[in-house]
Amino acid sequence: MELKQSNTTISAEMILQALADGKEIHLSQCRIGGALDLNRLFSEGDSFNTEKVQDVVSETMRTLVFSQPVYFNSCTFEGDVVFSGPWDQPDCLRVVFEKKTLFNSSVFMGQARFCHAEFKKLVSFDGCTFCRVCTFGSAVFYDRAMFRTVVFEGYALLNEVRFEADTRFAHTCFGKGVNFTDVTFKNRCDFSGVYSRSKSVPIYENVLFARHFFGDGASFWRFVKQVCQEAGYYQHAGECFYRERCGYFWRRFRGPNYEKLSSIRKIGRWFLWFRLLPEFIFGRLLFGYGERPNRVLVTGAVIILLCAAFYSSPAAHLAFQYGIDDSMMSDQLRFLDGLYYSTITFTTLGFGDIYPAADGLTRIVTMLESMAGACLMALFVVTLSKRFSRG
Repeated sequence: MELKQSNTTISAEMILQALADGKEIHLSQCRIGGALDLNRLFSEGDSFNTEKVQDVVSETMRTLVFSQPVYFNSCTFEGDVVFSGPWDQPDCLRVVFEKKTLFNSSVFMGQARFCHAEFKKLVSFDGCTFCRVCTFGSAVFYDRAMFRTVVFEGYALLNEVRFEADTRFAHTCFGKGVNFTDVTFKNRCDFSGVYSRSKSVPIYENVLFARHFFGDGASFWRFVKQVCQEAGYYQHAGECFYRERCGYFWRRFRGPNYEKLSSIRKIGRWFLWFRLLPEFIFGRLLFGYGERPNRVLVTGAVIILLCAAFYSSPAAHLAFQYGIDDSMMSDQLRFLDGLYYSTITFTTLGFGDIYPAADGLTRIVTMLESMAGACLMALFVVTLSKRFSRG
């Protein structure tokens, strides 16, 4: 049994009854009048035959299971589309779609609510337009979720959504903002080309990318970064930039289709780590892609202390200059003297009152520390100006 229509106007009541009867839904270029609200199936004011409805009722929630495919292609929904509980009790109804669910190129004139819904198979909203608020709060997508070229004219609520498989948001527009709080991406996700028409910064607390070391979150953080820059939130933009660069680093390291490579080629890919090692050490760990000035300070302090410990050890040979012709060798400096000499060497001041004697190891350490000091001081100036002087 199926409900199959095209290029016509159909009432929401007819679709609700078809869903309750377990009929397949195949609608193309149709106009749906009225509110497609599943809560009406059990409302006293409506008379629907619910004998064939697969539902499980508990003390706090009713679960509806639709085992038939649901296809809406290029349809227009004039009223609200509600596959969840009402606004005041969104968690009292859960809808489970066991087959493919497609809403491709459809237009939602009213609200669209899919809170706590579970999609067992492919679900696609490609090319859809949501004219008002749209919410998928606490929904679970077990198979691929497609939201490519979607236009959210109203606010989009994706909080606490769990994407178990591939997720595609490519070239999607968020017109009035989006909430990604506590969203989990357990597989690949694509936010390339995603943009916002407003300066409303996306909410992105506790966003989890389970495949963090594959660089799946790079395109997501790029989208958030661009919105933050346009809105003038440069501090948040800098943080998103750092996460974006970290994601691209791991994407370059593993490369495309890493999972499909043979074991030998995966091992070979790990040997390529050496060509990215300088970027990992200097660009990410030390420099923080220009967003972590504190790391440069800590690194400089550690170098000064380590070199001070060396200079005050018996392995170092330093000399004191008291006058023009008055100098004295020292077998071992006090730690305070070693710290003083390490500091002026790191900062390249070179007062000359303490200098390395004719000892190769001491001179090498002194040269390396002075070079490290010159580089780290330059890095600190760059990161400090980049971090705190935006806009």
